[in-house]
Amino acid sequence: MPEYDFRKGLRGKYAKKYFPRKRSRTNWARNDALKDSAIDFSDIPELGKAFFKRAILRLPEPKTAVTIRLDRQVLNWFKTKGPGYQTRINALLRANMEAHKG
Repeated sequence: MPEYDFRKGLRGKYAKKYFPRKRSRTNWARNDALKDSAIDFSDIPELGKAFFKRAILRLPEPKTAVTIRLDRQVLNWFKTKGPGYQTRINALLRANMEAHKG
């Protein structure tokens, strides 16, 4: 699956492939009619000022466009697996990088 780009969102063929439209079984009319006072928040702890003081916003790093020379058979193999072949190549390279850190 391609990485989610928060600036662009997931659109087009990727959205259709990875998030096909399914008929929702949610009763949206019931949810819309629900008042805030009727929602049970007992299992959700309230987040106080201390939480937000320690919180760190981490945004994904933008990718860098590069030119890389690959064997034709390697590239064709990745392309036969469908859309997102560049993302899969990146994931494979990242896994190899993580395995050899040190």
